[in-house]
Amino acid sequence: MPDFASIFQAAAERSGQGWKQLSRAIGERPELGHEEFYASAQLADELERQGFDVKRGVLGLPTAFVAEYDTGRPGPVAGLLCEYDALPDIGHACGHHLIGVMGVAAAALLKEALDACGIGGRIRVYGTPAEETRGAKVTMSEAGWFDDCGFALMAHPYHAHERSGRSLAMHALQFDYYGRTAHAAASPHLGVNALDAVLLLFGSVNALRQQMRSDARVHGIVSEGGQAPNIIPGHAAAQFYVRAADSAYRDELTERVRACAQGAALQTGCRLEITPFEFSYDELRTNEALSETYQRMLRLEGVPDEQVLSGSDHGSLDLGNVSLRCPAIHPYLKVVEEKLGLHTVEFRDAAMREEALDAMLAGARLLAATALEVMADESLYRAVRDEFEGGR
Repeated sequence: MPDFASIFQAAAERSGQGWKQLSRAIGERPELGHEEFYASAQLADELERQGFDVKRGVLGLPTAFVAEYDTGRPGPVAGLLCEYDALPDIGHACGHHLIGVMGVAAAALLKEALDACGIGGRIRVYGTPAEETRGAKVTMSEAGWFDDCGFALMAHPYHAHERSGRSLAMHALQFDYYGRTAHAAASPHLGVNALDAVLLLFGSVNALRQQMRSDARVHGIVSEGGQAPNIIPGHAAAQFYVRAADSAYRDELTERVRACAQGAALQTGCRLEITPFEFSYDELRTNEALSETYQRMLRLEGVPDEQVLSGSDHGSLDLGNVSLRCPAIHPYLKVVEEKLGLHTVEFRDAAMREEALDAMLAGARLLAATALEVMADESLYRAVRDEFEGGR
């Protein structure tokens, strides 16, 4: 049996500096979701250089891609996921410039290892734009692109190592109220105040919180409240996220929030429109057999269990939708020494340092080694799939 550590090391020595430069280049040129033309093209180009067949602009999404390598031998499909969108104003403060290149590097390492020992199967790399808003994993999941995937892997940069856990299912709802404008001083009796409806909505949701499960979240903003204090607003709007630990309770709670909104419309005489302003995300269901395999690889990298956190959630992820279609994990990877929060300027800057780029390469090795272990061990792959099938 080949020495896979040596294979990974040789590949990293050959391509590692190029992968670091690629990550830096993407980090220095942040692009918002579905506008990641530079990052998407650079990642797809690198996969082609590594011998993958790449399809760009899939499903009508200009910055999405799918790349595949077929060993020509029977075996499962190993999915590796790339994210590369940035945040408004603060750029790559969630480390997606690391995630994208980590997925590409892991695919290249896995390809080399599979060919070195004759293990069968296919490697599929999903280029998934806009994780922060209208995540392409939702579109790909709905199109059935994960239904034949044996398992899916990604790791997220963080200030610590953390086991893959759970995320919150989420709906993103916009409430538009339409009333009638009027002069607030001269003829207020002729107006229908849309802002009053928004304020009543907030009051109703706040009253609802007492009856919500502790694993649920409802939070919103007034996105439009009027133009001037002497004009009764004829239009006002609010945006809310409704989150819960599972999709069933998310849907139940959403109906109660919608009822609050409808009650506010009835009380004020406004017309109400309810629309999604982002995609809905399902909860992440970590595959524990797959997660334990990743943890075993982490131990081999010299990280003992006591240095690995066990988290519950970090909000909502479009990987949740993937995890309902195939076995999946989403561990967190330590890339910075300081305890810095995601979505901060401080994390953004730290995630561009050399140690963060070194950690990115270590993450690529971990993902490749995890996939290799599952593809090489039929009983382990069966355990991963049995757990997934049993949890549906």
